[in-house]
Amino acid sequence: METTVVVIPTAGISDWDSFHSVFSDALGFPAYYGRNMDAWIDCMSYVDDPHAGMIAAPVAKGSMMTLRIDDAADFQRRCPEQSRALIECTAFVNYRRIEAGREPVLTLLLGGWFKR
Repeated sequence: METTVVVIPTAGISDWDSFHSVFSDALGFPAYYGRNMDAWIDCMSYVDDPHAGMIAAPVAKGSMMTLRIDDAADFQRRCPEQSRALIECTAFVNYRRIEAGREPVLTLLLGGWFKR
């Protein structure tokens, strides 16, 4: 299975407004993006549908999109609400797709939890 990795620069997130700006910039959400987690779920549910127009660079059908969070521990410490929502809503996107008879499409790569 092919995986497309998208680096999410969470250092730029400090509140809900910046959360939505960072994700919108990183993924190319449409201009009408509602800047709330329901809208985020809607956009992310269609990352493998080029006709939906929900992100700028959709992945191929049958592929996965990995959201790479390099500073996950710092992000969780600074923005616990947004960090928790990211994890829960990513899981919900996959759940929603499975319930509709479709394959999961998102994974999270949470780096920076362990320091050597």
